[in-house]
Amino acid sequence: MSFILIYDIGKTNKKAFVFDQEYRIKWQKSTHFEETLDEDGDPCEDLHALERWVKSTYEDARSLYPLKAVNFCTYGASLVFLDGNHKVLTPLYNYLKSYPQDLQERFYAQYGNEVAASTASPVLGSLNSGLLAYRLKYEKPKVFAFVRKILHLPNYMSFLFTQKACTDITSVGCHTKLWDFKKGDYHKWVEEEGIRHLLPALHPASEVKKGVDGLAIGIGLHDSSSALLPYLRTFKDPFVLISTGTWNITFNPFTTSILTEEELENDCLCYLRIDQKPIKAARLLAGIFHDEEVDKISMLYEVSREEVLATGFDPDWEGEELDLNDFVLRNPIQGKGRNWLEFMSYKEAYHQLISDLVALQVKSSSWVIEDIPKIFVDGGFGKNHLFMQMLRKALPDREVWTVEVPQASAIGAAMVIHEHWNEGGIPAKLITLTEG
Repeated sequence: MSFILIYDIGKTNKKAFVFDQEYRIKWQKSTHFEETLDEDGDPCEDLHALERWVKSTYEDARSLYPLKAVNFCTYGASLVFLDGNHKVLTPLYNYLKSYPQDLQERFYAQYGNEVAASTASPVLGSLNSGLLAYRLKYEKPKVFAFVRKILHLPNYMSFLFTQKACTDITSVGCHTKLWDFKKGDYHKWVEEEGIRHLLPALHPASEVKKGVDGLAIGIGLHDSSSALLPYLRTFKDPFVLISTGTWNITFNPFTTSILTEEELENDCLCYLRIDQKPIKAARLLAGIFHDEEVDKISMLYEVSREEVLATGFDPDWEGEELDLNDFVLRNPIQGKGRNWLEFMSYKEAYHQLISDLVALQVKSSSWVIEDIPKIFVDGGFGKNHLFMQMLRKALPDREVWTVEVPQASAIGAAMVIHEHWNEGGIPAKLITLTEG
């Protein structure tokens, strides 16, 4: 029996799984770290605590199972700066850290507003992680002078096991402002600023390196691209995936078009598949909007959140149509809130809330779904029967399916190096589809 250890490093929760060759979870471990502070007093990942946990978890897993391989998927937009002795030079800056307005204006004054379109990266401040390197160069030149390698977070996790520096294309392609989607190479600014030579060579995400104990160590990949892999390996016909939770992100991995200025203004961006093909995506911060409004309904009607969320779908309910002109899809969602006390009951209020969210979702998704008829919805909203019924009603010309892939990102990270640890085939029934 073959086993693989996969680390799924999220912004909040850190998880590790051991899968057998049938992709069944045999062992798992998770943790959550309190954030530390960077030199400016802003919260950031405690990278040293993360390193300790990764190494101790490896020892735990190895003591229980004869591992053949290890791989990593992590959140993106995070860079690790190393000196010539492989020492980490800076904190792992938070992608929510505010970006200096003057530095941002300087960048666009020099390279032009077209850089957003060519890199498929809206202006997102520190979420454009390439600009973290640009910031370090100009704000802390003495530190930047010692930088010899810049690693994306998943590739740094791999580096801990191999001491071999690599860059994977999925990390480069996630709104970093590094990659020119039109020419299929780094954008010219990366070269002109003396940053490109600090980025290790690109390697296929399917590649492994020999690591500790002779194991096959994957180079890591971005978690969103990793989560798409089980779908891409299972379904041959084109589909769109709406991955829901805090963010509802609509992924179209079958597009060939380049983002337009209008799409960028409506919070669209591109990721990259492991084969360097673009994944057009539209973002909607729906989960936070939903939770805040549920709290209001719960308080106003003096019922628990659980009662509100348990509201069943009423096919005879008729609500008010949302005026989409009152809302801006830039995140967080901005628009006119409703007076929930105008409704007859909390159930009617919740119906209206979900109806509003579906209208916003359809508007967001419409930027990227093109003519693809099949839509998969996973995550929290996929389990919300009310949301799914209204979404199907709002998209009558599409097939809308609820899908479930437990630990999709981790499974994707195991799949991408399948041949290096698993002599069997990939199981056919990793994904559960529900239309009702």
